[in-house]
Amino acid sequence: MNNMNQMMKQVKKMQEQMLKAQEELGNKTVEGTAGGGVVTVQANGHKKVLSVTIKPEAVDPEDVEMLQDLVLTAVNDALTKADELANNDMGKFTGGLKIPGLF
Repeated sequence: MNNMNQMMKQVKKMQEQMLKAQEELGNKTVEGTAGGGVVTVQANGHKKVLSVTIKPEAVDPEDVEMLQDLVLTAVNDALTKADELANNDMGKFTGGLKIPGLF
């Protein structure tokens, strides 16, 4: 019975550490870019886009589609990096297992 109590305490401690790590992901940022840096997107570890920066040379009224593609590429790059950040930070608790709904 003592071993069971010990194990439950360890599980509770690990859960608290995981929750703290998830919260901290919201304070960490990643940056995605496209077009050699003419479009930059910042996102946090919760995959929330924080900012989009477009340099003037990326804006061509004759080619709006290219700007749209650059923005889309930069957003996807930032979100991929946010996933990697979450996997790295949370992977230490799960041993690399992907637990649905955790992150």
